Amino acid sequence: MGKKEDYDDEEMTVELELDDGSIVNCAVITILPVNEKDYIVLLPLDENDENEDGEVWFYRYSENPDDPNEEPELDYIEDDEEYEIVAEAFDEYLDNCEFDELPEE
Repeated sequence: MGKKEDYDDEEMTVELELDDGSIVNCAVITILPVNEKDYIVLLPLDENDENEDGEVWFYRYSENPDDPNEEPELDYIEDDEEYEIVAEAFDEYLDNCEFDELPEE
């Protein structure tokens, strides 16, 4: 899976090349440390840079400590138990986030 990082004033995004060769632009939600490993949470975006369904993707994330300029590695989480642990950690992350109050109409 290929990836390219783009830095924006508002959010960081990555382009993922999927197994079928298609490219998906994703917003980086966070990088979670779980059980001494790092995981990245991505929000896939459509052609309008929106996500209507709220689906997020989890990947194992690692950087080369010897070369900070090398692109990070993203790996599929194939183990269901590992995936569930990461999903629970993300739920806890969301519970601890402070969301902006909705404007009153």
